[in-house]
Amino acid sequence: MVKDLFRRYIWLVDTVFRAGRLTFEEINGRWKRTEMSGGEDLPQKTFHNHRQAIADIFGIDIECSKRGGYYYYISNADDIEEGGVRAWLLNTFAVNNLINESHHLKHRILFEEIPSGQKFLAPVIEAMKEGVRIEVTYRSFGRESAFTVKVEPYCVKVFRQRWYVLAHIPGADELRIYSLDRVEDLSLTEDKFALPENFDAESYFRDSFGIIVYAGSPAEIVRLRVYGGKRDYFRTLPLHRSQKEVEICAEYSIFEYFVSPTFDFQQEILSHGDEVEVLSPEHFREEVGAVVRTMADYY
Repeated sequence: MVKDLFRRYIWLVDTVFRAGRLTFEEINGRWKRTEMSGGEDLPQKTFHNHRQAIADIFGIDIECSKRGGYYYYISNADDIEEGGVRAWLLNTFAVNNLINESHHLKHRILFEEIPSGQKFLAPVIEAMKEGVRIEVTYRSFGRESAFTVKVEPYCVKVFRQRWYVLAHIPGADELRIYSLDRVEDLSLTEDKFALPENFDAESYFRDSFGIIVYAGSPAEIVRLRVYGGKRDYFRTLPLHRSQKEVEICAEYSIFEYFVSPTFDFQQEILSHGDEVEVLSPEHFREEVGAVVRTMADYY
């Protein structure tokens, strides 16, 4: 049920956003042409409930203009056009909806699947919206058995084709990250919680490359030497928001970052093979070098 509602929300936002403005009759006409509708009308009460839910979940406001007729439009469309998490979520799920509605094209549309996204993402977002704790049965890698815990979902983040939820454990002054593809079962509880006023998801992950955040690895200046054509990949898809190209030579460029040199950042650097070299800090250069030497011993 939650998954179906989520698809409806995405469809409504995408439909209004792409059209610019629509009357309710036009929205209803387009709704009836989708498989989700089953050929049934969209009740006005349901439509307005969806508008409110979309505002709560995505911060996207579908307003009504009485000038020249009763037209619905997205009043803060600039936020979507400028990118960010709202645009990413909207584009991702809108494309997924479109593919589901276009069965005859499925074999011509190839994309990377995020296995954990479909089953548990929607209820987690619903719990965030309602401000209720979730009960999670979780089996982490390396454990023989699963465990069950009640947590307060603060935010969700996608990384490396996996969805993660950052959650607070009641009674403990700590935040933990859970990968949704390791969740065996998840349900919403009736236990309410309040998100701390000073919590900001973007600030929490600002200095991290991926999803690893811990006090033992504070952010620092990291310099990489990137060789040949690999520089263009870095320029068009920066490794981190702090990326700066500080030196350009004929054979290489030096990129500088202010980032926490955690394990996931180390793995990203190693994935580029001999086209990327860590220059500093020295302790991080040594850590990556040690992995390279171990790999060389394998061969």
